[in-house]
Amino acid sequence: MSGLFLQQVINGLSIGSVYALMAVGYSLVYSIMNFSNFAHGGVIMIGAYIGYFCLTLLKVPFFIAFLISAIGAGLLAVAMERIVYRPLRKRNAPFLYFIISAMGASIFLENVVIASPIGPTFRSYPAVFSTTPIMLGNVALGRIDLLMFVISAISLIGLVYIIEKTKVGLSIRATSYSIKGSTLMGVNVDMVIFIIFALGGILAGLAGMLFGMKYTVYPQIGNITTKSFIAAVFGGLGSLPGAVIGSILLGLIETMVSGYFSSQYRDLIAFALLILVLVFKPTGLMGKSTEDKA
Repeated sequence: MSGLFLQQVINGLSIGSVYALMAVGYSLVYSIMNFSNFAHGGVIMIGAYIGYFCLTLLKVPFFIAFLISAIGAGLLAVAMERIVYRPLRKRNAPFLYFIISAMGASIFLENVVIASPIGPTFRSYPAVFSTTPIMLGNVALGRIDLLMFVISAISLIGLVYIIEKTKVGLSIRATSYSIKGSTLMGVNVDMVIFIIFALGGILAGLAGMLFGMKYTVYPQIGNITTKSFIAAVFGGLGSLPGAVIGSILLGLIETMVSGYFSSQYRDLIAFALLILVLVFKPTGLMGKSTEDKA
């Protein structure tokens, strides 16, 4: 294999793994509430800022900043569910109302940051690690890329363990299959929804900090969730394995297009992929057939 190909594979895995952190947040919410939480980008943006200010203002250790960023984003996601979505659930509002509310919440968070003393300024994370890459033959392995992949992999493995091996995970799986049936069996659906928003928010905080470290932090950084949404649709909305596989494949496709053609085409290819999936296989690679898609 050529050095360029291996380099793009490594880059694609690191970016795709962070897409996966964001995409599983979409899939968790969709699997139970059957709508796409477009406010997820705002949570990621807040997580990126929390990590930035922890490192620059509070001067806390790097991994403590990661923990604070994850917890802060998780609390924000839970608060949004309680304030924005729960009243709609209690009134059995149409799914369209959830989507409109999610978009409004995302715009609200973005503009709150712009109007605050933080402002619209682009900010760069302080250098936590050396920028000198690790050389493996002709392949340069960036330290941040390696960190992105390792933290994403550990986080996703932890999520899979929770979903597959714990009572909480059993409740989540039961609720995703049938809310009414799980309620009759004694599952506290409100608590399950609380947990999935908390889990999705925690992963969003990690993703926001990782993207902020690799690029910059700014109020519109949450727009990157468009790619994770495409990955979730590609893999199959509501399927966690599908979200992870779709994210990795999208990351690889984007980096290959950038490496062999031009970075100008990476967004074009991503949206073309979304259109093709919706036209020819709306359920994605591993998604379940459903009457409602959003």
